[in-house]
Amino acid sequence: MEFEALTLERIEARPVVLKLERPVIARIATITDWPLILIDLYTAEGVVGRSYLEPYLPKAMRYLIPAIHDLGEALKGRRIAPMELFEAARKSLHFVGYEGMSMIAVSGLDMAAWDALAKAAGLPLCALLGGTVGPVPAYNSNGLWLKSPAEVAAESLVLRDEGGFRGLKLRLGRDRPADDLATIEAVREAVGHDMALMVDFNQGLHIGEALERCHAIDDLGLAWIEEPLVYDNLRGTAQLARELNTPIQIGENFYGPRALHAALQMKACDYVMPDFMRIGGVTGWLRAAAIAGAAGIPVSTHLYPEVAAHVMRVTETAHWLEWQNWADPILEQPYQIKDSELHIPDVPGVGLAWNKTAVAAHLVDSV
Repeated sequence: MEFEALTLERIEARPVVLKLERPVIARIATITDWPLILIDLYTAEGVVGRSYLEPYLPKAMRYLIPAIHDLGEALKGRRIAPMELFEAARKSLHFVGYEGMSMIAVSGLDMAAWDALAKAAGLPLCALLGGTVGPVPAYNSNGLWLKSPAEVAAESLVLRDEGGFRGLKLRLGRDRPADDLATIEAVREAVGHDMALMVDFNQGLHIGEALERCHAIDDLGLAWIEEPLVYDNLRGTAQLARELNTPIQIGENFYGPRALHAALQMKACDYVMPDFMRIGGVTGWLRAAAIAGAAGIPVSTHLYPEVAAHVMRVTETAHWLEWQNWADPILEQPYQIKDSELHIPDVPGVGLAWNKTAVAAHLVDSV
């Protein structure tokens, strides 16, 4: 089959809601139910491209799914050329803006289009993009939320052993700063000093709190401090980046590559970690990673470990992959973790296939 000749026929988007094994308990929210939008891009030639979105709130799916279906109708009959589809989809939403829900819908389409193209070519996505199949260094982000120091320390051992991890991320932002410090100390005692520890405030601090709390943990040998401030306070994160020795990590709320460029222009961070549904899927990632590479800024991933592994194999300044298994229950063959590395299967495309029984069990009629 000539993969260049793929033609978009239709897009099907379905809402599922899963129960998290370890609920999110952060300073800004508690989440027990995890929504996913499963996207199947059908082509006239019979190739199906797949992707999924994780919009955090089940009610967000009631807006996103119609938008994705509208994009499918608008682009029906177009050749599967992901970068062209990306631009056409964005321009179709120009009058409502390029960020927010618009970018998320386009990102879902984009990831499915790249999957279809790679499948038609008979290549893993990373190979289509010019790389090779191989392992990607990963840290475990599956838990370590705002619980007691003893509970977090005990859980850190479990998370370490889920895949021989050499990196773990724990969340901070308890009412008392002393409790955050006690938690870091308890985890260090449990997993040792060779473990890379990332900490995430989940945008939960104002600038005064951030100055106090980040300086208090600046000498603890942490791999990075993530999102201490609300994502659009780039001046504040720039101040922290200037003052702290510990690297500042932001980026999961960059809507498109230009947002990443703006943050780097302001020296608002030391590391970046774009999210695939906000940066613009694979196309947006490739453009953002090129900007970060030119600036010499290490790039990590946020969620979506399957597609993330492929693009990290072709990212100049690839750093850490964030591993979490929240979508695994609806996947036929989840990716394998071993020795703190995510292993890409040597199959065409991204390697996503839905577990039909699990999908049927978690499909929701209305959100």
